Amino acid sequence: MIKTFVLQNLFDLRNYFIIENNTNSINSIKKVLDGFEEYHCVGISDEYENALNTILKESPNLVFFNIDDVVEQPFNLIQELNQFSNSIPNFVAITSTKEKSYEVIKNGFYDLLLNPLTDLEIRKSILKFQKKNPIENKQKICLKSYKDYQYIDTEEILYLKADNNTTDFYLKNGRIVNSYKTLKTFEKLLPPNFIRVHKSFMINKKYVSRIQFGKSTCTIKQAKLDIPFSKTYLDSIEEMNNILSECSIQTLN
Repeated sequence: MIKTFVLQNLFDLRNYFIIENNTNSINSIKKVLDGFEEYHCVGISDEYENALNTILKESPNLVFFNIDDVVEQPFNLIQELNQFSNSIPNFVAITSTKEKSYEVIKNGFYDLLLNPLTDLEIRKSILKFQKKNPIENKQKICLKSYKDYQYIDTEEILYLKADNNTTDFYLKNGRIVNSYKTLKTFEKLLPPNFIRVHKSFMINKKYVSRIQFGKSTCTIKQAKLDIPFSKTYLDSIEEMNNILSECSIQTLN
């Protein structure tokens, strides 16, 4: 069984790196980012060469960079990255004064945070980044277990079944992938073609071949399985039925 302590969408999955030697600042950044499920820390360093190597290797989306006294000639690192990479990360400068603001802007940093760092300012910086870099789609999700990442194409998911506080993914190829997350978690993350039909089931509308209101079931054609639906979710079922009907040639038996 895969232990999925963190759920992330593939296109939501954003890596960040910290160039800092102050434990309080590092903990503050990690505490805020831990509240965003899509962010993953790829490392922390206070050495120039190690930082440069990690950024080139891991290609993080965000780099929090103390430009005061962590590494010598910090802006050289940006310039060196530009020599070897066509796409460098979004940098957030961390400093104790605004004296280096001009250099920060000149070197393309997207934001500047003043020490001592606060949760609010870090959060605002993250939201600012997300506003400028919106998520375009969510075609895959990632089930993470420690350093193990398993990506699942949402088009391959037939339905999800809840089992207490865990969820099973039933795929087109017959595989079953387990996750230690509730079904409610996936309601918020999966694309609109997934709907909740029962306290224990969520289905991919694209694979529904039959709706029997008399029996309160939806048939999943690939699995040849009838999924029950409850009155709580009847509105969603009727809406799905209307959409499917509009796309079908109607006949009466």
